[in-house]
Amino acid sequence: MLPPLAIVRSGLRRTTEALAAELALAQPGSETPAWSELEWALAAAAAVAHGVAPLLDRYSTWDQPAWRHFLADQRTQVEQRHRRIIDLLKRIDAGARAAGFPVVALKGSALHAAGIYAPGERPMADIDLLVRETDAATAGVLLQELGYVASFAQWKHQVFKPAGGQPYAGLGEHRDAPVNIELHTHIRERLPVAAVDITGRIQPSEPHPGLNDYPSCGALMSHLLLHAAGNICGRSLRLMHLNDISLLATRMVARDWNELWGAHGDDAPWWALPPLRLVARYYRHAVPETVLARLERDCPPLLRAVSRRQTLTRVSCSELWLHALAGIEWSRSFGEAARHLARHVRPTDEARKERADMARTQLWLQGQDWVTSPRRRRALAWLVRPVPRMDTLYVVRTALEPRASSASE
Repeated sequence: MLPPLAIVRSGLRRTTEALAAELALAQPGSETPAWSELEWALAAAAAVAHGVAPLLDRYSTWDQPAWRHFLADQRTQVEQRHRRIIDLLKRIDAGARAAGFPVVALKGSALHAAGIYAPGERPMADIDLLVRETDAATAGVLLQELGYVASFAQWKHQVFKPAGGQPYAGLGEHRDAPVNIELHTHIRERLPVAAVDITGRIQPSEPHPGLNDYPSCGALMSHLLLHAAGNICGRSLRLMHLNDISLLATRMVARDWNELWGAHGDDAPWWALPPLRLVARYYRHAVPETVLARLERDCPPLLRAVSRRQTLTRVSCSELWLHALAGIEWSRSFGEAARHLARHVRPTDEARKERADMARTQLWLQGQDWVTSPRRRRALAWLVRPVPRMDTLYVVRTALEPRASSASE
């Protein structure tokens, strides 16, 4: 039995914001919170959901035995899993070289390759790869030769999973968990319905067969910010995303920041202000004030105003309740807002297929009636009571299982 959801919700908010301060400030000797057993379990759930448990093993100074043990184990699991990921990337590189097509290893792979993270510090749920549209079929064949099968396709990417691989059902990362691969031909996000596409910034100008780096530090930052923007819009941001951006920002000079505006300075990155404001909220001095001021001029007024009040909890899975019109503040016109509303009232065939694929492939959605209920029933539930997020409840239940087991002994 879960505690009352109101208690879970307030506990998640409290622990999430405390974790963000602990990681971002990284001040030696910070006082260990006087939390209850439930709050420490919720802190573990939040650390897992936000992808920062192994990082906290290095930076958290909280002296609570079960907490220290949990963080140390997570770092060990991530480090061991990282070796498998590195080996797989080498095989992808060799296969792409032999087949004669270029690949860009994205996000976490690039951050590790640049030395921003050491092995064991940052978990990677999957490997993201960018290929040209003309090479997508060849890349799919290569992945099949490496023991992968196509699982499902969405508008952003195609997902490949190891043949016979079984997801890990415990709390956090595990060294033996399957390493999925997401194959992209474009780098884009819907904010909330109109797509922002920055593929041209991410593709190398002179690619070579095999794995390629991002063209520049600014290109990598553009991708991290657009990805974070998409997650803020969908209220699924992770503290790990903010940490990625803050660490990369320390390496950037004015020329790198200028790349956010495109090659000719006329492609305004209006979507970059909300994630950078959140980074600046938690990681002091990480983002130049001049960059924020310039982005404020590009950002639509409503989104600019909303972003001033946003916290990590409000735009992440740590906000327990689902929001019916999440992301509508990202609309840049009444027309976009109307389209966003219409898609909630009457989902497109594409949206229904994506929902079915998620229900079929995501462990945390297995056996959840809410996911497969008719749209009318879900809408009625929203009218009479707050509806919790299934992904959040899954990780909370998993975090509380050891607590329940020890209580029954």
